[in-house]
Amino acid sequence: QVQLVESGGGLVKAGGSLRLSCAASGIIFSFSTMGWYRQAPGKERELVATITAGGSASYADSLKGRFTISRDNAKNTVNLQMNSLKPEDTAVYFCNAEPSVTGWRVYWGQGTQVTVSS
Repeated sequence: QVQLVESGGGLVKAGGSLRLSCAASGIIFSFSTMGWYRQAPGKERELVATITAGGSASYADSLKGRFTISRDNAKNTVNLQMNSLKPEDTAVYFCNAEPSVTGWRVYWGQGTQVTVSS
């Protein structure tokens, strides 16, 4: 019933751009801080960016200026515009919904692969 579905991943060359999108159910989207996380092979999952229900965005320090997170309320989606991609950005990118309502669980998407060639 509740799903987060990522799209937009792919293979790009260093310096290129990709735009990821995550579609969420309406009820989860409305009450949640949405986020993007990534996990490279052999590495821990790490925060990329988050955006609150009110539209306040935060980023990993190393990604500021290259990545932009946004919400599309009409479509119940969260997007991640990735510019000036580097090989070290290669990872599986996961969409995350963290509801502000006490007792509600955190939801994760299945992930979408982003590969940046040098």
